[in-house]
Amino acid sequence: MKYSGLGGRLYRGETSLNIIEARRKWYALSAVFIIISMFSLGIQGLKLGIEFKGGSSFIVTTTSGTVEEARQTVAEAGYQGNTIVQTIGNDKIRIQTGVLETAQSNAIQDALAAKFGVTVESIDTQNVGPSWGEEISKKALQGLLAFLICIMIYLALTFEPKMAIAAIVAVIHDVFITIGIYALVGFEVTPSTVIGFLTILGYSLYDTVVVFDKVRENTRAITSTGKATYAEATNLAVNQTIIRSLNTSLIALLPVAAILFVGAGLLGAGTLKDLALSLFIGLIAGTYSSIFIAAPILAALREREPAIKAHNQRVLARKGGAAPAVAANPVARKKKRRK
Repeated sequence: MKYSGLGGRLYRGETSLNIIEARRKWYALSAVFIIISMFSLGIQGLKLGIEFKGGSSFIVTTTSGTVEEARQTVAEAGYQGNTIVQTIGNDKIRIQTGVLETAQSNAIQDALAAKFGVTVESIDTQNVGPSWGEEISKKALQGLLAFLICIMIYLALTFEPKMAIAAIVAVIHDVFITIGIYALVGFEVTPSTVIGFLTILGYSLYDTVVVFDKVRENTRAITSTGKATYAEATNLAVNQTIIRSLNTSLIALLPVAAILFVGAGLLGAGTLKDLALSLFIGLIAGTYSSIFIAAPILAALREREPAIKAHNQRVLARKGGAAPAVAANPVARKKKRRK
């Protein structure tokens, strides 16, 4: 297959990717990632940042200090709980502890300043109480639920209820896989992570709406004038929008990949990796679901309607009872018959 002008051939139906008919393959692939996500969430779970579970964080700027020195200093200052020590870039060390009293937090600051030869004022300290973290978690969940409800209402009014159901299933698919892989990687969940999750919800729905708009155009009055089954018309719509979706996703992924692999990986910009990872995974999952999950689910739901069933039977009868040729294009078929 020559790839020059592929988008044009897909749009005209001269070339077809058999997406709707192969829906079980896409469902199986998604099931694999969902199972992996379930295991990662069940066994490893999400590592909540101090913004959600409460705690204290100390960031020390030093070029000679080590992780072990920082951990030992915190222990010598009298804190015996769980301590997470990480390097940020080449000149910063971050120490995270549980919730501390003011006196204990001051003691750790003084010990770190003396150990690494810095002033207490230069240590970036953050103390978050457990009640505040719980409130932030609650608001994040409320925001997610409100978003899903508003989008479902919008899609049901703009398109049709079955499109809203298919779109929401695709969004839940994207969020679950993104959260599962995020847990598997082991990054902390921070407010930046939540922002990333909400961003991918919007992007996933945007891509799905583009596909559904073309489906609606191709299937308008299909039962009275259509010469293709509903699955064929839906598959043609997906083929007509797939190049646009892939190009849009690729352009969006390039800067996100730069932030994740160059900014966070090479330059050590640790504050960006939480947002970048959730966006990177979510953009890929959103593009996949809008093409390979949302559209097939919509076709499966619509094909259960009596009117669509009767229409499909009439189309197949005209074809002599042959199995439906997905993404058939009436114009392309006329050209073949002339030959």
